Amino acid sequence: MMVTVESTGTLERRMRVELPAERIEKEVESRLQRVARTAKIKGFRPGKIPAKVVRKHYGVQVRQEVLSDLMQKSYSDAVQQENLSPAGGPQIEPVSSGDGEDFAYVATFEVLPEVTLTGLDKIKVERPVVEIGDSDCDEMLENLRKQRATWATVERAAKDGDRVIVDFDGTINGESIAGGKGDEVPVELGKGQMLPDFEKGLSGVKAGDEKTIKVKFPKDYHAEELQDKKVDFALKIHRVEEQELPPLDDSLAEMYGVAEGGLERLKQDVLQNMRREVDDKVRNDVKEQVMDALLKSNPIDVPKALVDQEAHSMQHEAMRRMGVEDHSQAPPRENFKEAAERRVRLGLLLRQYLQDQKLSVDAGRVRSRVEEICASYENASEMVANYLSNPQLMQQLEPLVLEEQAVEQLVKGGTEKEKKVAFSKYMND
Repeated sequence: MMVTVESTGTLERRMRVELPAERIEKEVESRLQRVARTAKIKGFRPGKIPAKVVRKHYGVQVRQEVLSDLMQKSYSDAVQQENLSPAGGPQIEPVSSGDGEDFAYVATFEVLPEVTLTGLDKIKVERPVVEIGDSDCDEMLENLRKQRATWATVERAAKDGDRVIVDFDGTINGESIAGGKGDEVPVELGKGQMLPDFEKGLSGVKAGDEKTIKVKFPKDYHAEELQDKKVDFALKIHRVEEQELPPLDDSLAEMYGVAEGGLERLKQDVLQNMRREVDDKVRNDVKEQVMDALLKSNPIDVPKALVDQEAHSMQHEAMRRMGVEDHSQAPPRENFKEAAERRVRLGLLLRQYLQDQKLSVDAGRVRSRVEEICASYENASEMVANYLSNPQLMQQLEPLVLEEQAVEQLVKGGTEKEKKVAFSKYMND
């Protein structure tokens, strides 16, 4: 087997492989002999068919099969022989394949870039230290009360925090606008769910009121035909409702499934959940800082094939989240190219770091991560056991834990400082 390799781009390679005719003919002859044992040809008994007849009937098919198999095997052997690391499947073009001739083909493919990591000691990380105060916990409890709020009709003018049940009909110069009509629509004042002029027009209304208001649509409104337009809205008020919150006592805890411990147990659960959310966000923020620094210090070319694969995967994931099955309705793959390129580049850099440092996943950390994930469940120990015994879940989790290990080690090798920040500011940034 003769192999020559030509670089046709930064990462693209053009490899020519030549196989001697004797090797091909020997394999063709061997297979034809096997075919002859079971072949059925009219006028001949099985196993007694002359070789010339077998070749006439099956020669072309067998030769194609032999060439296909030899291309697969020889491609793999040639790549190994030349110490190449393909980034994806090759495009193969036969050059010659006549009977009795040496067989040659050209395989074009991309290779993985050679990576030598630099600047690891220059990585700088600012780790948020988040303080959770009593007021933060109280605010979270207040949000829980609002989630279980009920609405009661009131006989007074509407104000911020109230809910107005309204019919509306939008027109421009007497012509109705698309999507501008609604019946008994609940609008909570002060929430920003409607345009500012619309909400302003509902402030102070009472049940039974009918009025027309003018609403200015913004220049960047999603419906192009309404951008920067003034629309007349005819309003009819059905009722004004006031929010009633459940009491801050044990009954609130029961609403959220806390069977024992009442309000105090609910507070503990809320605080624990807040800390878990903070830990997750801090972990992600630190990781992003490390990844940004890694990318900045190590600009590398990435194979287009890997970027295309990643963009394709991200597109399908977006379709799954959106509940879209029709590919014609899918977001364009081009939308994911930039993020896909970042993922691929980071994947190659981290892969090299793991190899350089000989890092392997820590089973103890995996278990700790599983326990952390399952901590919010009542039957946490049972959930942990189920998680650990599920190969598919573990296959998804272990690379994430290994990535966390790499990030931690990279942080230790760089410079880290802490920055105190309030819970509300940090979680809302």
